[in-house]
Amino acid sequence: MLIYNVTINIDESVHEEWLSWMRDKHIPDMLKTGKFSHAKMVKVLVEEDSGGVTYSIQYTTKDRKTLESYYTHDAARLRGEAQKLFPNKFVAFRTELEVINQQIP
Repeated sequence: MLIYNVTINIDESVHEEWLSWMRDKHIPDMLKTGKFSHAKMVKVLVEEDSGGVTYSIQYTTKDRKTLESYYTHDAARLRGEAQKLFPNKFVAFRTELEVINQQIP
């Protein structure tokens, strides 16, 4: 299992609009691709020197092949929507994480 993690720092001037868009449009659209089983959005509690509000959105996928399919078929379109709606208002970086162990009591 892999986690596709997107960390985003969003400008405070569009924060509320962006947050609603993420919850109501972007994350559901990511899940509709069929490439991710679930998503978790968390707020980073450390304040950035540069300002803004930082979030980590973690999308869980079953394997590398599925993630590569997302990159090939969906990533450009979904990333482009954010650029159109919030130009020059956010910085994002992406990481891939491999789940080694998960424990639920």
